[in-house]
Amino acid sequence: MSQEKLAREIVERVGGEKNVQSLVHCATRLRFVLKDDSKADKAGLEKTEGVIAVKENGGQFQVVVGNKVPEVYQAIGQITNILDDSSSKEKGSKKVKGLGGIIDVISSIFAPLLGVMAGAGILKGLLLIANNLEWLDKADTTYIILYAAADSLFYFLPLLLAVTTARKFQGNVFVALTIAGALIYPTIIQLKTDGTATDFFGIPVVLMSYSSTVIPIILAVIVMSKLEKFFNKLLHDSIKNFVTPLFLLVIMVPLTLIVFGPFGVYVGDAIASAMVAAFGFSPLLAGAVLGASWQLLVIFGVHWGLVPVFINNIAVHGQDGVKPAATASVFAQTGAAFGVMLKTKNKKLKTLAGSSTLTALFGITEPAIYGVTLPLKRPFIAGVIGGAVGGAIIGQAGTQAFASGAPGLLTLPIFYGPGGQGFPGLIMGITASFVVSAVLTYIMGFKDPVEDEETKTASTSSVDVEAGQSKNTAQPSTRVHATSDQTVWSPIEGEIVELAEVPDPAFASGAMGKGIAIEPSKGRVVAPFDGTVTVAFKKKHALAVVSDTGAEILVHVGVDTVKLDGQHFKSYIEEGDRVKAGDLLLEFDIEQIKAAGYHTVTPIIVTNSADYAEVIPQATGQVSNNDMLLKIVGTDGQKA
Repeated sequence: MSQEKLAREIVERVGGEKNVQSLVHCATRLRFVLKDDSKADKAGLEKTEGVIAVKENGGQFQVVVGNKVPEVYQAIGQITNILDDSSSKEKGSKKVKGLGGIIDVISSIFAPLLGVMAGAGILKGLLLIANNLEWLDKADTTYIILYAAADSLFYFLPLLLAVTTARKFQGNVFVALTIAGALIYPTIIQLKTDGTATDFFGIPVVLMSYSSTVIPIILAVIVMSKLEKFFNKLLHDSIKNFVTPLFLLVIMVPLTLIVFGPFGVYVGDAIASAMVAAFGFSPLLAGAVLGASWQLLVIFGVHWGLVPVFINNIAVHGQDGVKPAATASVFAQTGAAFGVMLKTKNKKLKTLAGSSTLTALFGITEPAIYGVTLPLKRPFIAGVIGGAVGGAIIGQAGTQAFASGAPGLLTLPIFYGPGGQGFPGLIMGITASFVVSAVLTYIMGFKDPVEDEETKTASTSSVDVEAGQSKNTAQPSTRVHATSDQTVWSPIEGEIVELAEVPDPAFASGAMGKGIAIEPSKGRVVAPFDGTVTVAFKKKHALAVVSDTGAEILVHVGVDTVKLDGQHFKSYIEEGDRVKAGDLLLEFDIEQIKAAGYHTVTPIIVTNSADYAEVIPQATGQVSNNDMLLKIVGTDGQKA
């Protein structure tokens, strides 16, 4: 699927352009804030080719698309106005409150910077290695130029955060940039360097170093955006375009230097000190906890709360001892995916696990987590255990991060500091994480989908039930020809339901064939005519029968009931069995299936509908096993 086609599909599935309040992206996810979450088709998105997973966390509707997220994001910008800063999306939009609101704000501000931050971090790490190994001297102009390229993002971080924060809060980006520029203006820096006593109309100003800081500019721009809206309402249109910026600069620059700046720096230092203290108390325990929990935090989107801590530690102390333990979690889930690849006999899963392992090695774990380890459960648990082991080793080794970047093979240089101290511990930790997780996954095992009915019957079944595609491949020996008329007697007792009302698009859309559905009142399925059983699923949730005249009927008890693994079902047939109309084929426990959280509405589909002139429902309301359910009219025009 092309990126533009995928972009259109995603926008449509989230409720259309008008339902999107804002959109940012991180390394693998499109992070939507929707005005009305109920308008989004989550189930449809999850089945869309190119979409790995869909998550609702932190007030965001997150669509995981993997490494191609920048291209899909740009495609959305080209086909819609969602990324247009001038468009007003706040009116009538949803307000996210509480912890979800905080996470939404942090992720929206930092997510757009992750790519360039990782690139700059890798370059900075490589320069540290080159200097430590005496390949480049800090006085060399080559080193100075490259270091400027690597460090400029972090030095001027308040400017970049001013842009993303202004976009998030619908403020004037250029005013926000000007305020940020004032914080790192050379004369202001010189006042701080010289220790000059500074005041503003007699009000003391406690000068701080604002290069690379995070919290001061974010607080300043949030307040600025509120004041901007106030002044724009208060002032006449003829003057507000230049008077509002004047008021904002006169008010916000001094206010930031006097209040928000010192407050933000103190808060950042306090948070960083608390995290450092935790590692100081027991680096082994703190590392184990973070190594075990980091991917859990990522799944729920709350890891964003620690990102400012990492950045602040590097800005204030020149290094961060918290982030390295999170690296263990990344390599642990990578090892778990690798273990799945080694263990599984399912070719499709083996391919997915292999590609996900490779991607995860470079720091992109979503395909491995959402596509492999989390759905299989035990591998994810193995990854958590492996992460704890590796995190403990890294924490005890005292490994430090000297630049920002998503954990992965390419970003390992950011952990190589003066003399390489702590770096061997990092290598030992991530290796242990990978190996422990892979071995545990292989030993603990998992339910290998190699025996799933979809795979087993792909070449012999008349239908691929879960894929929703009619294959028309059944060729029983008793088949006459597919154009003869056929009467279908009701295989189930219950209430007639229109096929379009079945809560599964594959059936409701008619993609699998024409037919009808029944909400069962008794848990029994009988043969709808004389014929041959062509599919008897091991999960027992569905079966297919072909009549002696060639009509192919699928009976699928409930929706998604394949996930019950045969629980609450009892089958009386095998593939190839001859059956007569009314013979008992299957029994199921209606109450137990509903208690497990599944719909019991049962589609009855003519999977080779295209071979016939018409498929005509014959019943409404309540039906019994002896009632006529469908009349299938052949192309020869004769009635059954």
